[in-house]
Amino acid sequence: MEQRHLGRTGLRVSRIGLGTLTWGRDTDERDAADQLKTFWEAGGTLVDTADVYGDGEAEYLLGQLMEGLVPRRDLVISTKAGSVPDPDRRVDGSRGHLLAALDASLARLGTEYVDVWHIHAYDPDTPLEETLQALDLAVSSGRARYAGVSNFCGWQLAKAATWQLAAPGIRTRLSSTQLEYSLLQRGIEREVLPAALDLGIGLLPSSPLGRGVLTGKYRNATPADSRGASEHLAPFVAPYLDDTASRIVDAVQTAADGLAVTPLQVALAWIRDRPGVAAPIVGARNAQQLTAALSVETLSLPDEICRALDDVSAPVHRYPDHDWSTL
Repeated sequence: MEQRHLGRTGLRVSRIGLGTLTWGRDTDERDAADQLKTFWEAGGTLVDTADVYGDGEAEYLLGQLMEGLVPRRDLVISTKAGSVPDPDRRVDGSRGHLLAALDASLARLGTEYVDVWHIHAYDPDTPLEETLQALDLAVSSGRARYAGVSNFCGWQLAKAATWQLAAPGIRTRLSSTQLEYSLLQRGIEREVLPAALDLGIGLLPSSPLGRGVLTGKYRNATPADSRGASEHLAPFVAPYLDDTASRIVDAVQTAADGLAVTPLQVALAWIRDRPGVAAPIVGARNAQQLTAALSVETLSLPDEICRALDDVSAPVHRYPDHDWSTL
């Protein structure tokens, strides 16, 4: 699998990442092991997790598999901290919480360091410089090699990255940002993407297949074994089952038919090769699904197909998102 630099850093990652959102909950140890082995054998390196995935079980399971299945040195482990299961406070970006969460993640993963450590979300109740200091301490102590953020909007990302760049050699440059991005969700192109491109921050798109909808599996009905039929994941899929999404899914199917490939391959190739993207993070239910996603490695979409998909899925840009003189 082709390797790409993560933003403006020397770290190289596989251009498809493996997500572990459902590990330890919907994905058991056997399926997780099959996925990790399949991913590793295909040349994949970037594995993404978080301290809240499966209430910590995803990290623990990954740690167990690294111990006996795949060498730690062959993987680029990315994890996140900051989300908390508290109805009164969903995010805690305090330095104390973040560093304690990192130590707990390292214990579950069974490793002395993570390759990339992300702040899971912006915390409006904690000074940003305190949150970012946790990143600096994590890197300076060797517990993390690189640092990033997740789910920051445009101004938040730009402010954080600029703060870090203001003291080179003292503060840790942001390597990456992780947000939802697909043909069904192009909102980051308004402000986050321009900021990331300008600041040299690599994009790690989550839900690159539109929460599974872009595979076309929901075109006629909801499969009984799909996330859309799952009691706790159905609300996650539902926003992308409207008429607007249907038009985009139909366009992806048309492109797939013309290229003699699958809709999954078309949608994933499109997002993988967008400007600024380092690696889409793919979550699969089993190794068979993951193999289907990894088959995109040999596919590059023709320019005319990309333009057609760009047009049918184009987000609405209004003042002042883009150059005011074009409005």
